[in-house]
Amino acid sequence: MVKHIVMFKFFETACGRSKKENLEIAADMLNGLMGKVPTLLSSQVSINSESADKSNYDLLLVTEFNGFDELKEYAVHPLHLKVVDFIKEVRESRACVDYEF
Repeated sequence: MVKHIVMFKFFETACGRSKKENLEIAADMLNGLMGKVPTLLSSQVSINSESADKSNYDLLLVTEFNGFDELKEYAVHPLHLKVVDFIKEVRESRACVDYEF
């Protein structure tokens, strides 16, 4: 099994929307992948609390796959690529860890 953890820091404004609006759009898009991308076994999307430290990352994605081949299939799935295209426009930075468990 592989766990894929990604954190994003969003711009304060991007594409004519606030950070909060873009976070909600991204979260909805990511949550929409469950059940539509066959290799995606589980997915948890979390938005950093408005009460938390502002230096924290803004959005957390934790997903699970049967193996690295399935993660690679997810990475190139057309629905996932739509999310990637959106997030690339609104994010400042990204950090990722993939590990087997």
